[in-house]
Formats: sequence, C-alpha cells, structure tokens
Amino acid sequence: MLRFNRSLLAASIGAALFVPQTYADDTQDDSVQEMPALDQCLIDEPESDDPNNDPIYVTADSLEAINEDKATYTGDVLVTQGKKTIIADSVVLHQQENIVVAEGNVNFSDGEITAVSSKATNNLNTDEMELENTQYQFLCEPGRGDAVYVSKTGKAMYEIEDGSITSCPEGDNSWRLRASSIDVDQNEEEATFYNPRFEIQSVPVFYLPYLTVPIGDTRKTGFLYPSVSYGSSDGFEAEVPIYFNLAPNYDLTTTIHYMQERGTQLNNEFRYLTDFGSGNLNVEYLHDDAKFEDKGSRWGYQYEHSGIYKQAWKFDIDYSKVSDTEYFSDLDSNVGNREDNQLIQEGSVSYRTNSWDATLSVRDFQVLSTSNLPYRIMPQLAMNYYAPRVMSNLDFDVVSHVTQFETDAEGKPSATRVHVEPGLTVPLSTTWGQWTTEARVLGTYYQQDLDGVDITSDKDSDGNTNPYNGLEENVSRVIPEFRSLAGLVLERDTTVFGGYTQTLEPKVQYLYVPEEDQTNIAFYDTTLLQTDYYGLFRSRKYSGVDFIAPANQLSYGASSRFFDDNYKERLNISFGQIFYIDRDTKNTSSSIDDNEKSSYSSWAIEADFNFNDYLFYHGGVQYDIDTSSMQLANSTLEYRFTEGFIQTNYRYVTTEYIEDTVGFDTSDITNDGISQLGLLGSYQFSPKWRANAQYYYDLTESVNLEWLAAVRYQDDCWYIGLTYTNRLESGENGLMQVDSPEYDKNISINFGIVGFGTSIGSDGTAGGYDDGGNSLGYGRPFFLNN
Repeated sequence: MLRFNRSLLAASIGAALFVPQTYADDTQDDSVQEMPALDQCLIDEPESDDPNNDPIYVTADSLEAINEDKATYTGDVLVTQGKKTIIADSVVLHQQENIVVAEGNVNFSDGEITAVSSKATNNLNTDEMELENTQYQFLCEPGRGDAVYVSKTGKAMYEIEDGSITSCPEGDNSWRLRASSIDVDQNEEEATFYNPRFEIQSVPVFYLPYLTVPIGDTRKTGFLYPSVSYGSSDGFEAEVPIYFNLAPNYDLTTTIHYMQERGTQLNNEFRYLTDFGSGNLNVEYLHDDAKFEDKGSRWGYQYEHSGIYKQAWKFDIDYSKVSDTEYFSDLDSNVGNREDNQLIQEGSVSYRTNSWDATLSVRDFQVLSTSNLPYRIMPQLAMNYYAPRVMSNLDFDVVSHVTQFETDAEGKPSATRVHVEPGLTVPLSTTWGQWTTEARVLGTYYQQDLDGVDITSDKDSDGNTNPYNGLEENVSRVIPEFRSLAGLVLERDTTVFGGYTQTLEPKVQYLYVPEEDQTNIAFYDTTLLQTDYYGLFRSRKYSGVDFIAPANQLSYGASSRFFDDNYKERLNISFGQIFYIDRDTKNTSSSIDDNEKSSYSSWAIEADFNFNDYLFYHGGVQYDIDTSSMQLANSTLEYRFTEGFIQTNYRYVTTEYIEDTVGFDTSDITNDGISQLGLLGSYQFSPKWRANAQYYYDLTESVNLEWLAAVRYQDDCWYIGLTYTNRLESGENGLMQVDSPEYDKNISINFGIVGFGTSIGSDGTAGGYDDGGNSLGYGRPFFLNN
C-alpha cells in the first residue's frame, strides 16, 4: 500500500472532505494518527480550538491524478482528521468545482453520527456534506434510521429527505417515524418532521402534517405520548398532552382530555423557577359538563410556590379552589390537597436569623361539605426568639403569635388571640442517657366577638351540648407548665437470637400543668392529638393553645432495639403508658362509669422488624385497660423477593377514638369505627413483563373498597400498560355509600416510546409498584434506621 502523509496532494484530498483548502507541508512523517472507532461517541472528547486545521491523514491502495483537473484515490481509502473519519472504495477530488466525491461502501463518522452510504459529496466552499442511500445512527443518544438523501448543513445539523428515525436498536423494527423531510439539530437535541407517519412493524398507524420530538434529555416543545381508557362513569377517555418549553426556567403542559360522557376537559400545568423559589399552577376546565348539565362548566385550580431568598426569607403559597362541592366526587383531579373535605388556601412569608424568626401567614379553606365549617386565619404574625446556652446547660426561648380568627358559620364566635410563651430548658446528655427539664409559662389573651352566639343555653338548637355556653368577650389566661424527661441507653451483646447487640432504652417523664377553668374560651385551631407511643412523652394533649389540658402525670415506657454485626437495626419494640397521679386529668370519653375508671392510660405499643432484608413488619396498638379492648391498631407485613413483593396491611380504629380526635359526631361516616384489610403485590415475570395488584375490603361494612390489576410490557424502545380499577364511588359530601354501594370501573391503556426524552424505571417503591392513581396504595411498612 502506498502511504501519502501530508504531501501536497494528500493534504488537498484530505482537506477536501472536511475543511477548506489548506496549504501543503512537504515534511515527511511516517506516523499516522490512530483511527477512532466509527461507533464511538466523542462528544465529550477534547478537540483543538480550530478543528478544521487539525492534521489530515490519508491512506489508499493507489492514486491517479490529472493536474488541475482531478485526483482519484482507490482501494480501501481511509481519511481521518481529529474526530472525523471516512472510509470508501474510492475518493475523487474535482479541483475545478472544488468538490469531493466518495463512492462505494462509504462509512462516515464525526463522533456524533455514523453513516453507511453509497455516495458522499462534499462542497469545499460551504463545507456541506451530502449522503445518498444512507443508513445512519446517532452515537451520543438513541436514534437511527435510513434515508434516500442526507445533508449535513452545519455542525451537528442534518437534513434528511424521505427518511425515518427510531430509538429501537439495530434489527428491532417495532416502531419508527417516517417523513418526507426530517431536520435534526443535535445541538438543540431536536428533530422536526414534515408529513410524518407513525409506523408499527412498517404498518402506518397515524399521520400528522408536522411534528417535533426531542432526541436527548433536553426539554422540547411538542406532543407527549397519549393514553386511552374506558370507565363505567365517563365512558371512553383519551388524553393527549402537549408540552411547551417556553424558557429554560419555565414551561407549560396542556392536556386535552376527552371524556365520552362529559365532553372535553382542558388541563394546564405551568411550572417556573426564579430567584424567589419554584412554583406551579394547575388549571382544569370542563365546558358544560354533559353528564351533569345543571352544574354547567366545571373548573378547578391550584397555585403552589415555595422558595428561599438570600438564605433568610422563606415564601410558601398553597391556594386551591374548585367550581362546586361535588367536583372531586364527579371528576378525577390533580388539584388541591384535600383533608376532611376541605381545600386549603394559605400563604406565608418568613424571615429567619440565628436567634429569632418571624412569620406572617394567612389561611382559609374552601369547604366541600355543609358541616364543620373551619376557622380561617386572617392573618397570624408569629415571632420566636432562641437563646441557647444563656448559661451553662441553660437554654431560653420565647414563642409568641397574634392571630385573627374569622368564620362564615352562623352562631360561632370570631376572635383575636395573643399568645406569649417564654420557656427555660436545662438539657443534660451523655453517650448513655439524657435528662431534660423544662419550665414554661403560657400567657394568652382573647378578644372574642360573641354577636349572634348563644352563650347562655346548655343545649343548642339540635339538642346537643352547646360548646359556646359561658364564653366571655375578654379572657386573660396564664398557665405554668413543668416537664422533666429522662432516658437511658443500655447496651449488651445477646446470643438469644443468634449474636445481636441489644439496647434497652427506658424513658420516664413527669408533666405538671395546673387545672384552669377554660370554658370561657372557644376552640379555634385546637384538636386532640393521637396518643401513640411517642405521643406519651409530649407536653401537650391538644394541638394549638385554646385548651391547655391539665396534667399531673407520669409517663413511662421503654424501647428495645436489636442490631446485627454490621450494626444494622433488625428489631425495634416500644411500649409505654401514662399514670395519672391526679385521676381527674385523665379526661377520657370512655362510656364506663367514672368511678370504675383506672388511673392509667391505654397501653401504646409499636414494633418494627426486618428479617434478613426480605421480610418486614410494622405494627402499632393502643389497648384501653378501662374497657379491655383495642382503641387503635395497624399492622403491615411485607415479603420481598428478587422479582417483586407481597404486602398485607390492616387498620382498626374505634368510633369513640375517632370522635375524640376529630371532635364531632361520626355517625354519618361510620357506626362501628374503621376495620379495613388490604392486600398488595407486584411481580416481575421477565425483564420485559411486570404485573401488580391491590385489594381493599372494609370489614365493618362488609363491602369492597377498591381493587386494581395492572400489567405492563416494556421493550427496548417502547412500552404498553393495561390497568383495570374498580373503586367504590363517593356520595354526598364525599362520604362512601356503603348501604347501596356503586362502583366506578375503569380500563385504561397507556403506551409510549422509550428513548426520545422518555425513560421508564422504578417509581421508588418495592418492585416498581404502580397504584394506578387509586386513593389507597402502597405504604412503606418499616421505619428502621440504616
């Protein structure tokens, strides 16, 4: 083989393929640049400031040249320059036209795309490349295809005529997009199609006049993948999302949601990121609901913002609203954080330093039922001061706020509340224990507006106890609080369970709060807290400060943990209860006679278990010794294996416990409390097939709550999923209709392509569990450390 290294002719022909004409260097050098692999992505490889002037290397079996006319290389022609490589049977330089033509098994690569063509033509004046009858493949992101004609019009910019593109690997023709013309811009990671048609196994499925799709991870404007479903409530449904990449820091997704029984709903999600934080606005609009014509147009929206500015300012907004109270009963929605049939509408701004902080906040609700109208905060100013270690082992702090409460409910008072709460804390701790003693003074002033409030009758108009009897317009209250909490950490090696390290962590707390007549104060933002094991050692029985429960009590309990040789926690058991030194402070609603009540609270027990990282358990029980019955119980058992998991869970709550916690009559919700059983599972049949299911049953009402079955197939470049759900419909005020249950049955199909801005993976739960959007779903059953 003859080798021509940077001779006048070799340099001219090499430069003809890649760069404008260069001058020759007569220096002979037998070294030849090592040719990079044609299928290797070189986008991250360093290159010179001016790649067009990089050394050029040309090898061939023979050379024929006609002076000032043309020069022809033949036989295994190889030309390289930097990241660029061309291999062909022959290469011809037409010197008069300044055009280079490579023919016969042409292989071209520039580190970002590789192509096999029958012919390649390069115009030296414009540095444009033309390829004919080409099979091409992107090297740095998924994408390959074929074309009758390909033109490289700039660095990483290509025009493809009568061609196709797919993310499927070589030999897989599951799908492709074929178009009369395709513009590919790898710098922008975008492909633009003119007259595209989507083909499955070479069979056309749908046609569009114009389409843009991403070919990398960069966000691009265009259609996202649609989904279709069929349900007993809304009939046939189809969703087509359209993504708008408006700017690097904000975007918009608009989804056209067609429902056979209702009409077309337009859903929009706008997201943004600024120096003041990030936020999003969700807007849903259905014009003239065809299923409920009397309700007219249905709409809902939610605005959320959260951010920190200059490390001191913090902003939070969460505001939701819907067109009517039955909105969530009739429609699936992504709007709002619903709790107790309410939509929250709140905002706050905070300023924080090392020693103090201040927060101005407002809170309102849209109530979706006709009962239990809550108070809105309009506004609240909270200020807190912290002085740790004012003296050795002595901390000081002040918690304070001023709050205005308003309500639209008739016969309920509104109020202005001022609360100041200084406190001293003595924290003592070692590696084997801690002892914290705290003394606080709770000073509160109320100015209550009692216009229209019945404050003299024992009973209200419905014959129930009047909670506002005895209220006063101006109330000042000062209550001291003393609390001392001590705990030890004892450790030993045990062989009982096969060589574990066991800890025993006893804990005891004394709490004293004197009894104070507070019947002249209404409840504005106060409710009973749950008394699980960790709640035994709180200083307050109620949230808020409208009622400071009296206490003269001793809380005691213990936790025991077991750690393996790697100090990974395998078992945790905690149990405890409260001994009421003054039994009158027990304040229980137990139906038994007061004289028969003991001086002890319910036993609270919590347990977590992790056996060899495949069997997990979490359970909790509150056992009432007065009635010799459980008040509350929950239990979750999960078995994990390589292909998936199986989980069963159970929850139980008595009616008395619910009414104590929520503070109102629950007969409209349940007469026998809550007793529900769930079974969930997920299984990976093969690398491409996965299925999951869940089932929930209400034991007190003997009714199915909901169940789901889903299966998904995922190939290298596409996926499809089928989901069936059967969910108990909600009735008036969002409550379940168990007397005459009706179910919303839905079958949905989701499909999409993988590779062009899409990736499919686990959603973070065991086995990649997908609950199909159901209200009851997967719950993590263990909370052990490590």
